[in-house]
Amino acid sequence: MSTPNPDPQPERATGLEPGGGVPPGETPPAESSMPGAGPRETHNPPTGWAKAPLTLIIALAVLVAAFFLAYALVLIF
Repeated sequence: MSTPNPDPQPERATGLEPGGGVPPGETPPAESSMPGAGPRETHNPPTGWAKAPLTLIIALAVLVAAFFLAYALVLIF
């Protein structure tokens, strides 16, 4: 069983210019964009960060920065 060559010969393909280019109007139009992203989600709207996790993240960042500051001061003195 032989399969046909998926690459057509340029001289036998329809709509090709000499050299293999495609003239304007021979290609299909680009896909249209959707007017919206989908139905509006009202049952579970995003509310942003909760106060407790945000506070913990900031506290951890301050502790790490304080550790490196203290470490740098120990190395200097």
